[in-house]
Parts: sequence; structure tokens; C-alpha cells
Amino acid sequence: MRIYHGSDHIIPRPDPDGGRIHNDYGRGFYCTKYPDMAKEWASSPDRGGYLNEYDLNTSGLKVLDLNEYPVIVWLTVLLENRIFSLNSELSKEAYSYLTDRFHIDYGGYDIITGYRADDSYFAFARDFLNGTISLRKLAAAMQLGKLGDQIVLKSRKAFDRIEFVGSEEVDSKIWYPKRIKRDEEARNTYHSIDKGYVRGEIYITHILDEEMTIEDERLQLPVSSGRTK
Repeated sequence: MRIYHGSDHIIPRPDPDGGRIHNDYGRGFYCTKYPDMAKEWASSPDRGGYLNEYDLNTSGLKVLDLNEYPVIVWLTVLLENRIFSLNSELSKEAYSYLTDRFHIDYGGYDIITGYRADDSYFAFARDFLNGTISLRKLAAAMQLGKLGDQIVLKSRKAFDRIEFVGSEEVDSKIWYPKRIKRDEEARNTYHSIDKGYVRGEIYITHILDEEMTIEDERLQLPVSSGRTK
């Protein structure tokens, strides 16, 4: 598998002990199949970066694909790893309930794949936790921006299977505006969605009041990955 990682420096040998703890799926090496997406994430307002290219052999590795789970499980994984600002009593109660009832054991996997979150996605998630949007609208919002799937190396065994192919310098004047435009379009589309209550749809209050679990068929809304080129 050919994968890419955007960074402010060249990384010929990724460090299994590097990376931030509070990332989407915890500490790991975050990559994508899409070079253009990696170029966007390599850029910042005041500097360019590098597109790092690798070959990954997944044979014999344990791979967890979060897209096979309902969107609420994906959200729970984010809640367990990222830092969320929870300002209401409802969102705090929702956080405790989801991390208790919808946790899946992903600690023993070599690689985790799943949808990528950015700042706009946290706004969507907070709206769901605050009861503003339904679960169906949250699942639809996950398609906005077309961030595509991310491939995260978690174990030393996975790091042993990655081979550096090369790097390419990234011009921030080209790629950072693309990154900002993608986020703005996602936010603008989301803001145009009707946030009014829709009878018959599942909201966080229903999940709490009815003490729903991961086996509940009403919650089986997948994250429909917006593929990107």
C-alpha cells in the first residue's frame, strides 16, 4: 500500500514513540492514501512542508476499520482521545455515557483506519452532544469536506512494515489556501443544514433516556467516507 504523511520536515524513519497523545485515535503515525490531502496538512500560514511517501506491507497485521462501525462508535473513539470542550451538562453526561457504553477495545491493533476529523468536525460533534442535531445529521456531516480515510500505524510491528520511498517539498502558498477552502466549504454547507428538531430521528437525549447500547439497530448509521482524490 502506498501511503503519504504531511509534515514540516522529512521523516525517513517514523518514530513509534513519537506523535501526539491527543490525536484522533491516540498516539500513532497518521497517513493517508491521498497525496494532495497530505500536502494540505503539511502546510501552514507561515511555512511550507514536505510530503513524505511510504510503502506499507499490511500482510499479517491486525487492522481495525472504524468505518465498519456505526458513526457513534467513531465519535466515542474521538471523545476518548481528543480534547473536547464540553460546556453543557447534557454534553458532559453524553460524554460519560458514550465512553462507558460505546467503547470498543482497539488497543491490540497494529493499524487503525477510519475517517479523519478536523476542527470543523469537532463543531459538528459538539452540536450532537448538545442535542442540536440528530445522529443521522451527524453521519451526513461527516461527509462534508471529503477528508477521506486516514491510516494510523499504532504498533511497533506496523512501524517495522513501513518503507520510506521519498519526499517532496510542499509550497504553502498553493496548498494552505486549499486546506482552508476545504474547511470553509464544509462549515458553510453544514450551517445551511436545517438544525430544527425532526420527529422520529435519534438525538443524544433519546440515547440517554432509553439507555441505548451499541447493539441497538436504530444506531447503525455508518460513517460514509467522502472519498477524495
